[in-house]
Amino acid sequence: MTPGMPLLWLLVALAALPPAASGAWWATDPLLPKVPPVGSDSQHPIDAFVQGALAKAGQRPAAEADRPTLIRRVTFDLLGLPPTPAEVEAFLSDTAPDAYPRLVTRLLESPRYGERWARHWMDAVHFAETHGHDQDRIRTNAWPYRDYLIASFNSDKAYPRFVREQVAGDVLYPDDPGATVALGFLAAGPWDESSLRDIREDTLDRQIARYLDRDDVVTTVMQTFTSLTVQCARCHDHKFDPISQQDYYALQAVFAGVDRANRSYDPDPAVHRRRQEIQALLRGVARSDSGVLLGDAARAAVEAWESRRGHQRVSWHPFHPEVFLSAAGASFARQADGSFLVSGPHGPTDVYTFSGPLPLAAVSALRLEVLPDDSLPQHGPGREPNGNLHLSEVQLLLFEPGSTTGRPLQLRNPTADFNQAGWTVAQALDGEEKTAWGIHPAEGRRHVAVFELAERLTPVPGSRVAVVLKQLHGGHCIGRPRLLFTDVAPPSAAAVLPPEVEEVAGLDPASRSDAQRRVLAAHALKESLERELASMPPPGLVYAAASDFEPDGGLKPSGAPRPVHVLRRGEVLKAGEAALPGALACISNLPARFALRDPSDEGSRRAALAAWLSDPGNPVVWRSIVNRVWQRHFGRGLVETVNDFGRMGRTPSHPELLDWLAADFASHGYDVKRLLRILCNTRAYQLESRVVGARGTKLSSPDAFARGLDKPLTAEQLFRSLLVATGQPPDARDQVPGLPATELRRAFVAQFPDLFPAEYNATLYQAMFVSNSPLFDQILAARPGTLASRLQALPDSAARVREGFLAVFGRLPDRDEQEECLRYLAGRDVAPGIRQLLWALLTSAEFQINH
Repeated sequence: MTPGMPLLWLLVALAALPPAASGAWWATDPLLPKVPPVGSDSQHPIDAFVQGALAKAGQRPAAEADRPTLIRRVTFDLLGLPPTPAEVEAFLSDTAPDAYPRLVTRLLESPRYGERWARHWMDAVHFAETHGHDQDRIRTNAWPYRDYLIASFNSDKAYPRFVREQVAGDVLYPDDPGATVALGFLAAGPWDESSLRDIREDTLDRQIARYLDRDDVVTTVMQTFTSLTVQCARCHDHKFDPISQQDYYALQAVFAGVDRANRSYDPDPAVHRRRQEIQALLRGVARSDSGVLLGDAARAAVEAWESRRGHQRVSWHPFHPEVFLSAAGASFARQADGSFLVSGPHGPTDVYTFSGPLPLAAVSALRLEVLPDDSLPQHGPGREPNGNLHLSEVQLLLFEPGSTTGRPLQLRNPTADFNQAGWTVAQALDGEEKTAWGIHPAEGRRHVAVFELAERLTPVPGSRVAVVLKQLHGGHCIGRPRLLFTDVAPPSAAAVLPPEVEEVAGLDPASRSDAQRRVLAAHALKESLERELASMPPPGLVYAAASDFEPDGGLKPSGAPRPVHVLRRGEVLKAGEAALPGALACISNLPARFALRDPSDEGSRRAALAAWLSDPGNPVVWRSIVNRVWQRHFGRGLVETVNDFGRMGRTPSHPELLDWLAADFASHGYDVKRLLRILCNTRAYQLESRVVGARGTKLSSPDAFARGLDKPLTAEQLFRSLLVATGQPPDARDQVPGLPATELRRAFVAQFPDLFPAEYNATLYQAMFVSNSPLFDQILAARPGTLASRLQALPDSAARVREGFLAVFGRLPDRDEQEECLRYLAGRDVAPGIRQLLWALLTSAEFQINH
């Protein structure tokens, strides 16, 4: 048979399988906690379950681990770091019966606990600080999610809230900025920048990319929280588990209104709340909500707006420049109204400069009018064939008497009677020459823009000003400009009003209709709210799921949930019925589809899924989290396949214990620290890792938990452990004075396993790295304060061996080890002898494994 054919036949056979039966399956069955087997009065229920299973199998547990092993094991498991020699000695000398429980409590209160368990969580959700794919751009704002995780674990946040925050924190907890940061969970995975940002929205590839992107989000959410492989139902009903294709696309529909983007938030809760209130009011203004426009906030905004304007008329005085120039060589013809008609050479870019004395003794605002004219294409006011214009930047310069260099005057708060979509008047002051103010499709008529001076200008007599109009967009030049100044105070009174607002503003307030009041309120409230927003400290950014964010190239907010269809065979061109937001029908006691008051509100979709996941009656979620915690402590889950509770995964080795743990977790407030505390204090956790049984005896299965399981240190654990053991603990940024710590950390991550391998097998590359790498050699150097320098200062070799073992292994050497090390050091110079001794200890299997 041709090589590869067996695999091909297997794939064909799997594809031909009927959908999975919808019968009962242990993972989705209701929790049925049973009373633990009868044991001694002091026996913990967990130990009763484990030892009861061992007794049935005719096996016996290992002896309890010694105290040096125990402190090393629990410190690594809770903090990801080895204990210091001082901590080991303190624990070994503490003979109180509660010494070990107190040690566990102390470790759970350490800030390093949150860092360790945040790392576990980031591994589960495949968190990364780059996009992946072909461009792999750095996510400069991914880090707040990492800090959120650390704070959540350290504060012992209840697990249901932890779940809800990461799916819909912005909706469920709008006053808590941390709940917005939590949405970094939904954006943790890879993102195809080329397909989701850099190609057109209406292309087939863009639509395919959206379905694939939502697939990653759905996979992350459901595997992390439920340990189910719902993604296997993308092209057809799940072949093994009771998950339909309709369920899968119902979950896609939940996330149809969000993208992965840089989302703003305020670390200060008070500022965060106020910004949320402002943005809610602005959304009400945008949809002409009468409740907002006729409410108290709008009435106060109108009163303040009219008070600032002072009910005064603004007088504009034409600017009569004595010098007017075109960088492109165009000609200016002064008109009777003070405007200039431009003719002659046309672009493709141009800069107009108008210079002369001010028409007033003081000025507070500049007004630019662009006027239509029959000589211009489409009557103007621009010189482009369609009559449009693009004003890239406006500058105002002051030339005092005798000065040949103009002093720039700051302009602010630009307003205009019309803004082209994406080309607003604000872009004429943004310092970016690639943006501009435009007036399409409102060509053929007069338009006005006003720019306030940041400070009222009262120039000395004889001063001149220059107005510079930069037009840098392919011929979109102004055809007939007119410039005017005013001295009105405050300058905000000079702002351009839309015609309908100007009409209402001129009426007696008592005579205004509700419709007119809404028109004025929309303008005044929006202006007031935007001014308040501008005065706030700039918000922070987090890379997270977002429905409202600053566009990034072709990535723009959808405005509403995008339509999601059930795709036959997973193909976009074979779209079936529309998918309604929902979850899994196999959790029979919870609704499979969500009854939403407003399906167009994307946040309500995520809130409904968050409620479904955190429902006390959702058994698979509580089984999943206690199994993950068990796996991290015991080296193997009660269900070995922590991400697959389906029929293709493993069944529980101790199903009654799993359900007891889940029920106990729920009945004690879903407290993760409490769960860790009781696991660490069980006898099952404290067993030694040496194999039980005489030669020829069948070894106990790892599933039996008859002994402690060896857990290889991850690359980062090994890196930090080497530094701690050698007296060079890294700071919060993993930096160590005198060491190239960043380069060293990367080298370790590249060479050593960073996940739980089924078996630990050192590689040739690892052996060469620790034997020959100059980076590794620097760790052993005897700099002041390091372990090597401390050992050199000790009076004899026996003391050096004792101190070395204590620092590296957290224990004292046995007699054979002591004698062997002393023989090696005898007759050798102290410094190279110590260096080789430390190298042997640090590269040993005992140091590289948490046993």
